[in-house]
Amino acid sequence: MSTSDGKDPLRPGTRITHAGRRPEWTGRVVNPPVWRGSTHLYESEAERKAVTNGTSDGQFFYGRRGAPTQWALAEALTEIEPGAFGTVLYPSGVAAIAGCLLAILRPGDHLLMIDNAYDPTRSMATGLLKRLGVTHSFFDPLDLAGFENLVAEKAPRAVWFESPGSLTMEVCDVTAMASIARAANAVTLIDNTWASGLGFAALNHGCDITMQSLSKHVGGHSDVMMGSASAGERWYKALRRTSHELGQVVSPDDAALAARGLRTMKIRLEQETKSALKIARWLEAQAQVDEVLCPILPGAPGHDLWKRDFTGGCGLFSFVLKSANSNASGQLADALKLFGIGYSWGGFESLVLPIYPDKHRSVMNAPTQGGAKPAVRLSIGLEDPDDLIADLEQALGQLDN
Repeated sequence: MSTSDGKDPLRPGTRITHAGRRPEWTGRVVNPPVWRGSTHLYESEAERKAVTNGTSDGQFFYGRRGAPTQWALAEALTEIEPGAFGTVLYPSGVAAIAGCLLAILRPGDHLLMIDNAYDPTRSMATGLLKRLGVTHSFFDPLDLAGFENLVAEKAPRAVWFESPGSLTMEVCDVTAMASIARAANAVTLIDNTWASGLGFAALNHGCDITMQSLSKHVGGHSDVMMGSASAGERWYKALRRTSHELGQVVSPDDAALAARGLRTMKIRLEQETKSALKIARWLEAQAQVDEVLCPILPGAPGHDLWKRDFTGGCGLFSFVLKSANSNASGQLADALKLFGIGYSWGGFESLVLPIYPDKHRSVMNAPTQGGAKPAVRLSIGLEDPDDLIADLEQALGQLDN
């Protein structure tokens, strides 16, 4: 649970440095120690009963309910998520997605899913939730009138947003869409991994629950799997209850790694955003590039909404090649020397991934024009951007027409 009264004047850089470091958890050291343990002991039966059967936050009960290492991370995430009452930790980002949806949806409910969501999120709707009797519809995030009509028609229990969208980076008007959804008594959720609470205050823009993959920016070093969800008091309690019922727990060692990464996340995001913008501008001028899909780039799709609603960005963006060769994105990835080929993103190292967004769309058209144009996603790390540009230049020069 947050210790903030909502009036803390400290700026994000200060809050991210100090949040979650309660003296009773750290003692005389800077970071909370790693508390490994499945069993928590009590001085007496009276003390055990006083713990209220583990229903309160921050109380020793049993290892599955966490200890100071996990509590400190959860509290720090809450403190940097404007409007949050508490944060629940999950063993992966996908576990967080499942935990959020299962906390809200019941058999017979309808879910509206943004069409450019992360593919495992889409699969949650078409797989697990479908098997549990939850129906779904995908919606175009750029069609506000169509979304309003769909909400009126389907009377959804929940709406899932992701902005910018996975792979093709469309930015939707979350504020307007969340307002429409909430007026229809739908619960609004968002995957806010791209921006994090530092770059987009999702709860203040009308969302009820904001989740993120901590494996990305928070961990920051490509060595931990974890997810989180933050919410106001009502939905935080629902998330926490469902997480306990599912037996969700994160390792204290992983929590310590995530907490360490969190302390430097702001400066890493700032550097990665600066580098990504420089590289995106360079790509925009290249003859082999058809379109740069980067909302932080002036003139790019979604930039105006990003500028209006966001306070930060990150190093993740995509671009479309002009090549008629369907293998061009793979050729580019193979030719790059400083970019690793791999899933995930948000680490200190730069990554490249050929992408095929048309395979993951139901109602909207991807900028790759039905798969006719190859596309690539870049995750810009902490290398010197001029070195990354030189690498991209030599790789683009090797492409077949």
